[in-house]
This record gives sequence, structure tokens and C-alpha cells, in this order.
Amino acid sequence: MITSSAAQAAQLLKRGQVLAYPTEAVWGLGCDPFSQDAFSQILRLKQRPIEKGVILLASSIAQIEHLLTPLEAKMQQRIIDSWSHKKVDDQAVTWLLPSHATIPNWITGQHPTVAVRVTQHPLCQRLCEELGHFIVSTSANPAGLAPAQNIKQAQTYFSEQVNYLTGDLGLSPLPSKIIDALSGQVIRE
Repeated sequence: MITSSAAQAAQLLKRGQVLAYPTEAVWGLGCDPFSQDAFSQILRLKQRPIEKGVILLASSIAQIEHLLTPLEAKMQQRIIDSWSHKKVDDQAVTWLLPSHATIPNWITGQHPTVAVRVTQHPLCQRLCEELGHFIVSTSANPAGLAPAQNIKQAQTYFSEQVNYLTGDLGLSPLPSKIIDALSGQVIRE
């Protein structure tokens, strides 16, 4: 199915389906992170090992606030600032945060942390809001191939195996930077 409605796309996620959708820089594949079957389908489609873990995408700080609690106040503010004070063409920032009992272990893979980003992309924000919580966000491509840059490329990769939410990519020139909140190490520039 192809839809331009975030509400309709969220209903598909609630039913355990996989969705391809535009993000800040590339097309993503997503699902409800609490649906292990949908998550397994994403791993199969991407040919990705479960040990790697994936990014969770949220519409607001409120959706992931419980993940910031273990961090010192200064680090919490740095993370919030990186998500809040952005221009539309800035590179998005994903943070590795201490995982929490509410995060399924299939999301974190072999890691004690969970990768989280609060998006400024309006369509992604609406999708998370309609779902009522964060979503899985991993690049829309099989392992070893370039991430999809448009719906046509995503359909070439996945055809009828996933649903599609139409819309424009954000203006970020690169996929998100990934930073470990505990060590400060930049994992991906």
C-alpha cells in the first residue's frame, strides 16, 4: 500500500506491518518497535543481523524522556539542545543512551545502549505522534546497497513487501551523526 497519510501509515504500524518513509536525509524502514514479528521482517528485508541494533525515532523529548533520566543534567541538556536547536538543513543527531527495561532487547541487539533520535522532520513527527510513541528507523536498503533516496528506489529494493508513506526527504545532506552519550565518542560522523 502507498499512502500520503501519517494516520493511515500509523494504523499499518499498529497492525504489525513494515513501512518505508522519508526521513531527514534518506528513506527509512520502520515498524512498531514492540512488534517482534515486524522487526524480524525488517531484519530479513535488510539482511541485517539482530546484534547490530537499530535507531528509534521519536517526535518529541517527551516520548523518550525516561531514557535521559540516568544521565547527568548537563549531558541531558546537551542532548536536548542537539535535537531542539536545529536548522532544517543541519545533520540530525542520534544518541546512544543507556537502555531501559521498556526497550525490547531485539531493538538494542548486543548493546547496553539504545540509539535514539528526536526528529525535526514534520512527516516523521506526525507518524510518531499518530502511533503514540517512537518507531524503528533504519535505512531503507538491503545490506551493502546505498540507502534509498526516493520512493522509486525503495520500491526497487522491497517492492510489495512493505508499505510506503509518500513525502519529501528532509534537507540534511548526510544520515544522522551518532554519538555515545556516556563516552562522548562519535560513532558515525
